[in-house]
Amino acid sequence: MALKLRPVRLMLHRGAAAAAFVAACVVALQVGDAPQIAQASALSHPSSSAGLLWSKASFGVVPARAITVDHALWIPYGRHSISVPILMYHYIRPVPSMNSDWMGYKLSVSPASFHEQMDWLAAHGYHPVDFNDMRAYFAGQKVLPSKPVMITLDDGYTDLYTTAYPILKAHNFKAVAYIVTSFVGQDRYVTPEQILEMDRNGIEIASHTVDHANLARTSVYGVTNELATSKAWLERLLGHPVVDFAYPSGKFNSQVVGVLQATGYDTAVTELPGTIHSLDDRYTWTRVRVGGGESMEDFVNNLGPVEPPLVLTTINTGPGR
Repeated sequence: MALKLRPVRLMLHRGAAAAAFVAACVVALQVGDAPQIAQASALSHPSSSAGLLWSKASFGVVPARAITVDHALWIPYGRHSISVPILMYHYIRPVPSMNSDWMGYKLSVSPASFHEQMDWLAAHGYHPVDFNDMRAYFAGQKVLPSKPVMITLDDGYTDLYTTAYPILKAHNFKAVAYIVTSFVGQDRYVTPEQILEMDRNGIEIASHTVDHANLARTSVYGVTNELATSKAWLERLLGHPVVDFAYPSGKFNSQVVGVLQATGYDTAVTELPGTIHSLDDRYTWTRVRVGGGESMEDFVNNLGPVEPPLVLTTINTGPGR
């Protein structure tokens, strides 16, 4: 008889141990409601989802608990270089005739095309960032969202405020506007009041010199004046530092880069093509020209490779129903 009972006793002991383990797990869920990082793994095809689980405690140990599982995609710290397309726009307006205004034709994107491009970015999970985000990322202070993209608009034409800005606001998109300070308030250009409004509503304001000068053919004194004067004018208007710059017509040389550093700028963009950026080359960051004549297929292809994100899974526990 003892031989027959021995397995039963063993099963009872194991059953009790299992019950105690389950109870301990349930109690652990009640320890705190702070989010806990559960997983971080590389994704080749980004996705995100969320699920809601309900856990009921056995043996009356704790009441029902709600467990929410959330997934978010991020570009993690520590990468020396990352792929971020910096889109370059000029006019957002009806496209003029190439016969009567060839330069204007090459620099113009129609409002409908711009809207379609912003729709596509939003629908396909792209997240606009600005240079403050990039600065914080490379300083190890902030991760970037998945599929980061930067939208830049050069020269400060009137349609920056009347056309591009409302479309960007409708999509809740950040952008960067490069302003030529001596043009401000002139016919066809934005006003100081419009610049202030955009600065307060998600548009980073950056410098594009005083007179849109060809800096590669300007003396050291002239370059210093163009960079320092435009920076100071914008900072007086906005009430905060302006440290990002775009070379007019993409023209620069080593002398210009040296003056940029000396006058307190932190980044500069060119008109050279490319999407890969690092802290080391922040004074010669490349851009993706959007000229208005490309198809949507070309626009998408020009965005370049998607920076591989990580999926961050967080588990949150809270009171049950």
